[in-house]
Formats: sequence, C-alpha cells, structure tokens
Amino acid sequence: MEFKEVVGRRRTIRYFQSWRPVEREKIQTMLEAARRASCAVNATFMRAIVVFRDQLSRETLDAMKTPVSALNIELAPVHIYIYCDPTAFRGAQDRLKKLVDVGALNATHGWSHKFVDDFVWPNILKPASENAMTATRPGGAPPIAGVAADAGIATCQAMLAAVDEGLGVCLSAFMPGPIKAAIKPPDHWVPLWVLLVGYPAEGWEAGGQRPRLPMEEIYFEGEYGKPFKEDPKVTEHLKAAGMVQRPAPLPWRKEEIKALARMFGLPE
Repeated sequence: MEFKEVVGRRRTIRYFQSWRPVEREKIQTMLEAARRASCAVNATFMRAIVVFRDQLSRETLDAMKTPVSALNIELAPVHIYIYCDPTAFRGAQDRLKKLVDVGALNATHGWSHKFVDDFVWPNILKPASENAMTATRPGGAPPIAGVAADAGIATCQAMLAAVDEGLGVCLSAFMPGPIKAAIKPPDHWVPLWVLLVGYPAEGWEAGGQRPRLPMEEIYFEGEYGKPFKEDPKVTEHLKAAGMVQRPAPLPWRKEEIKALARMFGLPE
C-alpha cells in the first residue's frame, strides 16, 4: 500500500482471528519499523517484549487481562508489551559523535565532536532546574514525558508497518504488576502500552473511519486562536489517496458485530 492509504486504513481492531498465528517475519518487520524511528540524542528509548499468546499458561493469560481489554487479549495471538527505558540516554555521547561522523549532524549547524563533548553532553546531564532537556532524576535521566514521546513515535511506526503487512492492531493499557511477574522486565523500565496484533476477524474497515474533531478545533496557524483551515481540494486529494475514508458507521456494521458475536459465542 501507499503510505497515505496505510494511515487511512489503520483502525483499532478488537476482533482477531484467534486461531490464526502471525508470521514471525511480520513481527520482525514491525520491530524494525520501530527501531528506525526518530529518537532524541540517538538513543532508542522504546523497549518491547513480544509475547506469543499460545505459549502462555491459562493462569498467566487470565492475569494479564483488564476489565476493558480482556476479550482483546484473549483473541490477539501476539502481545507486544511496550516500555520506555529512561536510562537509554547513557552512551549517547558517543552515538552523537557517530552521527557527526556519518554526516547526519554537520558543521553547518554547529556540530562537531567538541560541540558534543563541551556543550550537548554536559547539558543532557544537567538537572531540570538548569536545563529543560533533563529532569531531576538519578543519573541525569531525561524526563519521562520526553522519552515516552519517543517510544510513542516508535510504536506508531510499528503499528503502521503492521497494517501494511495486512495485520490488525489494538493499542491498550495493561496491568503492570501481573505483566511484570509474567515477562520480567527490568525494574527501571516504565510501562506504556500493550500492542495487540493479529489478523482481523472483522473487516479491515471495522465499521468505518473513526470520528475525529475538526482540524480547525485542534490545529492553529501562527498563534493559538487562529485555526489552521482545511483546504477542501486537499481533502479531496487525501480521499482519493485513501487517507480520508468513509466515516463510521458503515451501513452493515451492526450486522457485522452480530455475526462476530455469534462466531465467538459473545453476547449480542
């Protein structure tokens, strides 16, 4: 698919073909997409543990469920538990120098090994009271909001890669305690999301593109209060490219849900 169509086709899938395993190479493709994401100070803050549902005991699987995601977790053949590692900035001094060496950070913008050593790295290690780049955390670790944002960017790329591979995805919160007991992440990892992955049992349209607030209500131009106005010609182009699609609910959605309920033995 073209990129705009991938973005337009992404849905939160809640009905998976629970009996159909996901090919390992497709999971690797998702992880590679995440690994290629932009990240501050050339530090990959996202961490993930891939769990194949059928390798879990019934007791462990049940412990992983939450009131709002129990069925999703039950149906999804693959769970990717996503964390951020606030300590990933360690070693960034040398990694930034590598970016200088390969021409990603250049003298035209003031970069050099000396600039990294004398300015960038010392500022990374300063507490928030002196520099907003970091928070007052042990070892000068960056603020959680910043590293979580980087992990979110990587997660988004993994999701879009999954859609491009014909998979469905569902991003959900999880219960850190039971999950930690089951998959044993390091204590300093910060839990973010579980990305549920599988082949959709519902149509990929999942009832249509979800409603969102108008562009003029959430984006502004120049300053707050001056809406960034949608150009109808651009919108029509994006419809043709597949980014903007038919809105929910599609006419047959209720019948599709009834059929899914019967197939999985769920209440209608």
